[in-house]
Amino acid sequence: MVLVLLPPSETKATGGTGGPLDLGALSFPELNPARAKLADALVELADDVPASVAALGITPRQTDEVARNAELWTSPTMPGLRRYTGVLYDALDVKSFTKATLAKAEKRLAVASALFGVVAATDPIPAYRLSGGNALPSLGTVRSVWKPVLEPVLQGIDGLVVDLRSGPYSALAKLRPDAVTVRVVTEDAKGNRTTVSHFNKAYKGRLAAELVKSRSEPSTVEQLMRVLSKAGLDVERTGDHSIELLTGDGPH
Repeated sequence: MVLVLLPPSETKATGGTGGPLDLGALSFPELNPARAKLADALVELADDVPASVAALGITPRQTDEVARNAELWTSPTMPGLRRYTGVLYDALDVKSFTKATLAKAEKRLAVASALFGVVAATDPIPAYRLSGGNALPSLGTVRSVWKPVLEPVLQGIDGLVVDLRSGPYSALAKLRPDAVTVRVVTEDAKGNRTTVSHFNKAYKGRLAAELVKSRSEPSTVEQLMRVLSKAGLDVERTGDHSIELLTGDGPH
């Protein structure tokens, strides 16, 4: 079994056709006490718009994000993979998945979340605003809430874990030492490699999509490399549990 752990996005799709948030409907039920604590704190904080703006690190023009938090327990939900938007999720292109691919995505993809810890592909969640680096007046840092409870859950996941999380979400919980990390890089004419920022999310989205679509179920780094290479991605192993994904002029 392979599980790709994606970063979330600040932007979220609006609306949804699912009922209100039900923690009992989410995967990883061990996380529900922390989820409830954070959700309640966000709803309470939303009563004070200036305090919310400051705590969430947003601008006064983004008060609609505060309104979303105020309605966390009552607003409609949609599956996690459809809730998150932006460059990575555009490249993942869930809308193009067949029923068979969606079934694989349910097993092979999960999303790191400041509010929910980790979200399975089909977990029904509302729109919200909370980032991994935030701190809430009543609880302290998001990291302090999650690290004690999220780390054992993530380290207990069976199979090959491919870690695509960004820094603030990696800080919420360490994975097992054998989790595979991916660095997106570009190479200049002299062979020097530098971390890519512009295409980083797009390439990670494409990598995740290829792992979902693959008929193979990689369980080792060697098998993972074969699947990605066969899909046309330029990958190189740089350590026992680390690979680099080389970009061209941009995603293709």
